[in-house]
Amino acid sequence: MSTMEHSELPAGTTVTGRSRGQQYVIQRTLGKGTNGIVYLVSTMQGQLYALKMATVNHNLQPEIKLLFSLHKHWKITGRNDSNRYLYDVDDYEQDDSVIPFYVMKYVKGQPLSAFLRARGADRIGMAGTGVLELLSELHESGWVFGDLKAEHVIVSDEGGVDLIDYGGARPQGQSIHQFTEWYDRKYWNAGDRVGDYAYDLFAFAVICLKLFNEPGLQRIIATQLPQVRGESDLVQLIDQTPGLRLYSDWLKKAVRGEFRSSREAYHSWRAISRSGLPASRNMNDMMTVQLRRAFLWSLFGLGIVLLAIYFRG
Repeated sequence: MSTMEHSELPAGTTVTGRSRGQQYVIQRTLGKGTNGIVYLVSTMQGQLYALKMATVNHNLQPEIKLLFSLHKHWKITGRNDSNRYLYDVDDYEQDDSVIPFYVMKYVKGQPLSAFLRARGADRIGMAGTGVLELLSELHESGWVFGDLKAEHVIVSDEGGVDLIDYGGARPQGQSIHQFTEWYDRKYWNAGDRVGDYAYDLFAFAVICLKLFNEPGLQRIIATQLPQVRGESDLVQLIDQTPGLRLYSDWLKKAVRGEFRSSREAYHSWRAISRSGLPASRNMNDMMTVQLRRAFLWSLFGLGIVLLAIYFRG
């Protein structure tokens, strides 16, 4: 038998794993990529999963290795939902070919842009917290997502966030092979294309800009020569985007690569979204509140003293 490209399978097709014997019935196609086709499938018990079937054998191996690494990481940390990353890995026999596939959790929801349009732009705080938590887990497992863009962020009706399509993921320290120019650090002359946590944080910052000021991004790309395009253009655009004012300091740090880790970036974003204030303003306002409290207590104490003097007289 040989491994070869295959055509899209129709709904109703039963995919049976050659080694493990698990059976999945295709419900519909969820998406197509250069290295595979993703189907919504159901088990014989009616459970829904996402099944990705390779177009060429070797192209799925990096993804499977990554997902297995994340699967182990979640088990080690005691998560109950370790199958979110990898449920099954096997081969499917079709005519004279053997087609690798893997099965993972089906993420029911809508892309980030559609979610914000439906639920309000202010929900970027909640969604961003979810994205950055997932990136932190990914980075702590030794991987970089690589091809991070808004279309790869899915948000459920309940607000749960998931990343889909790990085809561009790479071990940290290796070159990024699959990327989208707008979100690519090197495209903006803001760093190299070697995978590290800062590469994904940069991409997330550009996601925010694209969601809130896509015309501004397009204007920069159309008017700036590639060799002079830089992170300063993105920093300036952040200042010109009112919808991102709350997160402007965070976004600038991400664009400049100033966070020490993705976990630090996650905690910083989470604190801003919960307080409703940028980190610097939040600290200043806390100090203002403390001074006001001290002043009021001093007035209260002075009043007690004056009343005591009055009654003694």
